[in-house]
Amino acid sequence: MDIVSSLGLTNFVMQFSRISMYPFFDMAHYTLAIMSLKEQSGAVDVAHRSPIACWFSGMLCCFGGSILASLLLGEPPIESFTNNRNIILASVIWYLIFYCPYDKFYKCCNFLPSKLFIAGMKEVTRARKIVGGVMDAHSRYRNGWLAMIAVGWAKGAGSGLLSNFEQLVRGVWMPEKNQLLKMPYATKVSLIGAVLFTLQEMNYLPMTRHNLIFLYTMFVVSTKVAMVLFQIHHSPFAPMEAALYNMAFSWQSYSADPHFNTPEPCDKGEPLDDQCTASSGATSDETDVRKRKTKKAD
Repeated sequence: MDIVSSLGLTNFVMQFSRISMYPFFDMAHYTLAIMSLKEQSGAVDVAHRSPIACWFSGMLCCFGGSILASLLLGEPPIESFTNNRNIILASVIWYLIFYCPYDKFYKCCNFLPSKLFIAGMKEVTRARKIVGGVMDAHSRYRNGWLAMIAVGWAKGAGSGLLSNFEQLVRGVWMPEKNQLLKMPYATKVSLIGAVLFTLQEMNYLPMTRHNLIFLYTMFVVSTKVAMVLFQIHHSPFAPMEAALYNMAFSWQSYSADPHFNTPEPCDKGEPLDDQCTASSGATSDETDVRKRKTKKAD
């Protein structure tokens, strides 16, 4: 199974898998991450009230994957902030998006042709981050499948997985927005990529690493560009996810269970105050109180 070789793209794929992400691809990643931050409710107000909190929140969006992967591997999370050139580049982009006069920089980046180009470049960095995370975990845990998947997933979607902490920096606490409860497209596709690259690293996927990088990158880039172009906000995997859920997790139907949330029938021969006491969960003390009130009323 060598689709790339059959198309005569072997040399191109090899060069593509070795291309440097700095500065242009990293710039696209930082731009889209901070644009997403600015579009969140209240982010602009925080930028004017507390620029330091806004800056730290922006850095979490840019380097969340590296921070979370470092925590999983037992490394200092501050190590992500030791790369001065990346921090400076991300800080410059953060400043231009939030404080450029008349929002010129944000409007230029949000212009549809520019946004398509930036979104495609960001997905290239996503694939490379997942590969790096899987390889880092494999170098420490040779047979740790779950560790490799977790670190690769953290690298690819860490900023989303840390979104609750990032919101807390801005003074917002919304635990219901946890991406494990409702995964967006980026989190799901990162998990799929982590599984694929783990299988390849363990030699269970008959494909070379650079070929898988190329094919996975083309898939996520084309999917993301199509979503931006046609303004698709839901996951394109939704129909397949619904079918898999129905097959794997919906065997237990609570509505079909006659003993689930079904009140016991009331004995019509009992007085009104004694009916349905057990089914409503009332205690004997509550029943006595109601009886006394009834006697007083009489």
